[in-house]
Amino acid sequence: MARRLLILGSTGSIGTQALDIVSRSRDLELVGLSAERSWETLVAQAREHGVDRIALADADAGARAAEAWTDGEVLDGAEGLVRLVIESGADLVLNALVGSAGLGPTVATLGEGIDLALANKESLVVGGELVMQLAEATGARIIPVDSEHSALHQLLDGEGAGTVERLVLTASGGPFRGRSRADLAEVTVEEALQHPTWAMGGKITIDSATLMNKGLELIEAHHLFGTPYDRIDVVVHPQSIVHSYVMLCDGAALAHLGYPDMRVPISYALHHPERVDVPVKPLDLAAVGALTFEPVDDDAFPCLRLARAAASAGGTAPCVLNAANEIAVHAFLHGRLDFLGIPAVIEETLERLPAQPVRAFESLYEADREARGLAAELVGADRSRA
Repeated sequence: MARRLLILGSTGSIGTQALDIVSRSRDLELVGLSAERSWETLVAQAREHGVDRIALADADAGARAAEAWTDGEVLDGAEGLVRLVIESGADLVLNALVGSAGLGPTVATLGEGIDLALANKESLVVGGELVMQLAEATGARIIPVDSEHSALHQLLDGEGAGTVERLVLTASGGPFRGRSRADLAEVTVEEALQHPTWAMGGKITIDSATLMNKGLELIEAHHLFGTPYDRIDVVVHPQSIVHSYVMLCDGAALAHLGYPDMRVPISYALHHPERVDVPVKPLDLAAVGALTFEPVDDDAFPCLRLARAAASAGGTAPCVLNAANEIAVHAFLHGRLDFLGIPAVIEETLERLPAQPVRAFESLYEADREARGLAAELVGADRSRA
């Protein structure tokens, strides 16, 4: 029987590539789609793929979709996303939402015991231990979609306890690799959005430019694979051919290689534990010629250092980190903060809001609200000084 699939965030980069994979597969049946506010694209996708239930996080966009599309049901708001998950009858949910908005649907999916293909790293950055405990309690599987974590998931499959010494995440270095901190003072939004390897949405692309993306992935890897932070490294690898590698106790290193194409990890997550053909170019190392690696410049790119510090502090600190980053990146994209202002806002938010214990999801939502409010104030203060 076909696996019933629900895609959250179907109008974004991951979602559209997932739909391409679904269109080529007889083993996947779409039962629902969602988007934040791109209702016209979402309705077109629903019509093309024969889906009769959609959800939009933005209530105004949901109302417009309901007026324009009478062939199915339109849900809206955060509650609508959760209803879509709970009532879909899905066997698998792909969460490709951007930011902490993905936490609620992740909790709903795992709470129902539904397997989760996770492209929303913020769910684990913010929810961390509670999310993993929920998955363990219900028996739901979490299959990562990020290329780095997908690589680690495949490399660790079958390895016994105690055999893995270190995990190593690779980073392209983003559009500003090799630049000094002084060089980054005047970079523009347009420059920051020119990623050298991947085609992604605006927020994720800026996270890659600041290396916050690697900080979030560090926290995600810790929770997914139960590895202490001091045994997770990050190395810059401009070619983006090695997606991650692991160091084993016998001195061996295992790496996952391939040309950068997100359809590979998406397909792996949607079909796991099976593998299916994906129409990608086979790797030709002779044509690549050379693979290079270099350390991260923590002075020019402090976001990775801030993420590691928040991860080590634990409690609400990763949640505060993520919330402040979302506010700062949004401000940068809209011309209200310069590039180096992003880590500055994050660092001051973390300093003013020390880590608190996390006992329930509500404490995370409260920490998120408080951090967003403070970060917004800091952005305003930075702008007034400018």
